[in-house]
Amino acid sequence: MIRSVIKGTGSALPAKCVTNAELAARVDTSDEWIVERTGIRQRYIADETETTSSLATAAAREALAAAGIEAGEIGLIVLATATPDHTFPATATQVQAALGCGGGIAFDVQAVCSGFLYALTTADAMLRTGMAKKALVIGAETFSRILDWEDRTTCVLFGDGAGAVVLEAQDVGAAGVGDGPGILASRLHADGAHKDMLYVDGGPSTTQTVGHLRMRGREVFRHAVVNLAEVLGEVLDEAGFTAADIDWVVPHQANARILDATARKLDLPPEKVIVTVDRHANTSAASVPLALDVAVRDGRIKKGDLVMFEAMGGGFTWGASLARM
Repeated sequence: MIRSVIKGTGSALPAKCVTNAELAARVDTSDEWIVERTGIRQRYIADETETTSSLATAAAREALAAAGIEAGEIGLIVLATATPDHTFPATATQVQAALGCGGGIAFDVQAVCSGFLYALTTADAMLRTGMAKKALVIGAETFSRILDWEDRTTCVLFGDGAGAVVLEAQDVGAAGVGDGPGILASRLHADGAHKDMLYVDGGPSTTQTVGHLRMRGREVFRHAVVNLAEVLGEVLDEAGFTAADIDWVVPHQANARILDATARKLDLPPEKVIVTVDRHANTSAASVPLALDVAVRDGRIKKGDLVMFEAMGGGFTWGASLARM
């Protein structure tokens, strides 16, 4: 049985950290207002020298070093982003060139905040069918480029960053569904009928501009809690586990209240949920791998742990994946 095993993790953040107090100096808001509604205390904002590809490349280098794998061994790069450096070529190809591992497969996936889950599931399928032996899966964003800094309901929520994992196809023998390392089960969903609740009001084919992020926060919150609880249940059923079996949940870091509500709906103790939204804000497709890297490096997530990843993004898209580290 071939499984995609997580061999290493990495992350990268811009140099500039912006606190709520600093943001309040330019936007009609306050530290108390932001913390009460979101749990966010600071975020990192890219400067003009930092791009989605540069952050992605830095995170990829860290993941490769952690895995003990040379860049030349990577045959597949799947990069999730809603803020690419260019309309084309794919940002993944720029990372590939920077790492010096050309000739393999490299492409972007766009599913906004669920992007890393979509990228992880895509890479997993390709590794299991033999299209590559080792892969980089990256989530990277410079969401600050598409924020309306006059809209305090959205600009306070987001930050920039990148996270990456190295996957390796391994034969785990006759391991049962829930035994052995690797990605055990994944489920992805989308429902474009809810596009107007979370979207960007621009694009090459419509306005020929980048546009700005727009969101109806209350409606997004309601859908997120329901959809995430359901997809987590689907993945657990497929893998033959219950919520009590999970060692850690690494969720999309959108809002502390969404994290709390989803955990309560599944009767998950809060101490099993990895939370970095207070430090990084919502980094969209980067948030899951960024949070994973934090928890791996601080020693919470260890080899053998059962870890659930989950996210929901604009459009709507949502998904979850269960892995044995």
